[in-house]
Amino acid sequence: MLEGDRLLARLDQLRGLSRSELVRSCGYATRSEDGREHLHFTDFYEAILEAKGVHLPGQPGRWRASRSTQGRQLSFNTHVHFNGNLMVGRAYTEKLQLKPGDQFRIHLHEGGIRLTPLQASADQADSSVD
Repeated sequence: MLEGDRLLARLDQLRGLSRSELVRSCGYATRSEDGREHLHFTDFYEAILEAKGVHLPGQPGRWRASRSTQGRQLSFNTHVHFNGNLMVGRAYTEKLQLKPGDQFRIHLHEGGIRLTPLQASADQADSSVD
């Protein structure tokens, strides 16, 4: 991601390109695991403003904040996918130290969903000790 004088100089070189091409050429694009490209327009425009000496109050751009040494910032929001599935991402399962195969009971409670971990049965625990 270009910032400061380097960003402004690059923009001068790229006159005539579309906005998407500018964002991509200045490094404000990422690819998700499934190969889809994400263009980070807000962070790009914030970087331009900052390079020109305009400092906005509040937190830095969402994408730049997520790339800091603190790691990704969790939004705690998700949506129902076209197939009806509700996704809980890896960042959340890692934060809770969940492992593949962990099981949960689903409770519907006051219009919300609660997940309660199921404890492994004594038989499963004993068989894994062998």
